[in-house]
This record gives sequence, structure tokens and C-alpha cells, in this order.
Amino acid sequence: MDGYCERLGPGLWAEPLNAVSNAAFLIAAAWLLVRGGPRTLPILLGVVGLCSLSFHTFATGPTAALDSLSILVFVLVAVVLLARDGLGVRPGRAWLAAPAFVAFAALVDVLLAVAGRQYTLGGYLPALLGLAGFAIALRSRPLIVAAAVFTVSLTLRTLDEPLCDRIPIGLHWGWHCLNAVVLALVALDVSRRYRRVSLGGT
Repeated sequence: MDGYCERLGPGLWAEPLNAVSNAAFLIAAAWLLVRGGPRTLPILLGVVGLCSLSFHTFATGPTAALDSLSILVFVLVAVVLLARDGLGVRPGRAWLAAPAFVAFAALVDVLLAVAGRQYTLGGYLPALLGLAGFAIALRSRPLIVAAAVFTVSLTLRTLDEPLCDRIPIGLHWGWHCLNAVVLALVALDVSRRYRRVSLGGT
């Protein structure tokens, strides 16, 4: 599969920057684990890095599916945890936030398709809108920063192919580095809220 500017042919290391930049996810995950707190999102963050690494080295249909699935799982788990520990939704009902987000994302994608813009920001516009929504609803500085960084990372991802002639190494590696920051900030915010809820319940 050849979906990025940096890849010029087949081979395990045909996308060296796109592959190596996945270390950002692993570093962020390790940092969060060392800090302590809930381990779910840090572990999923590391999984995102490993799945993305597999895709940007082997570049096959199955590795592409793993790459997308790992990000989706992180997003859905984060949505549930933010609903539970941020919005105060009962644990037994917080899981409903996951299908609710899927429905929201599908609606956004349909509206974009009708408008002829189904590839806006690489298809990640629902995630950006959801992140911004939580940031505003929870008045969370880390999530506000995450939404701002996410906007930049999505822009780099979207411009990777259009600017390929001018920037032969591509821009997708920038998406990896900045997106690692985004996911780390989300995980950090969730961890802090979990601690507050836990202390408040004792």
C-alpha cells in the first residue's frame, strides 16, 4: 500500500521517518506509565504506536486495519472515561458514550459526504469535534491544548500528499509526533480526573 508521500516503493524501510516517528507514541506511553495512575490509556497509547509502526513498515491491508482500529479503540475508551469521570455519568451508563460517539462520527461523515468533503482533515474531523466538545464542557486546559495540537497534526496529515512535490520527505511523521502529544494530554487529563473522583469517594 502506498498512501503517503515518503513511500516511493516497496520494502520494510520505505518510510523511515514515518516508521521511526512512532517512537513518540511509545515514549509518551512510557512517560505516563512511570507517572503512575490508571494504565488503560497509556497501554492503548503504546499499542497505537506499535500498530502504526507495523503499518508504516509492512504497509498491508491487515496492518492498515490494525492502525485504524488501535486509534478507534483509544478514542472510544477515552470518551467513556471522560463521560464517567468528567461529566459524572454513572459507570453503568458511561459505556453508552462509545456508541453515541460512533453515531455522531457517522453523522458527521455523512454530512461531509453530502457536501463533497468526506476526506476533510483525513476523516478525523469527528474526533477533533468530540475533543473540542469535551474540552469546552469540562473547561479542561489540557484538552483545550490537545484540541489545538490535534488541529495542527491533522493539517499536517492532510497536506502530506498535496505538498509532496515541495516536501519529498512528507509531513505524516509530524502527525505521529504531534498526535502522540494529543493522546498523552488526553490520557493525562483522564488520569487526573480519575484521581479526583477516587479521592472524593473516600
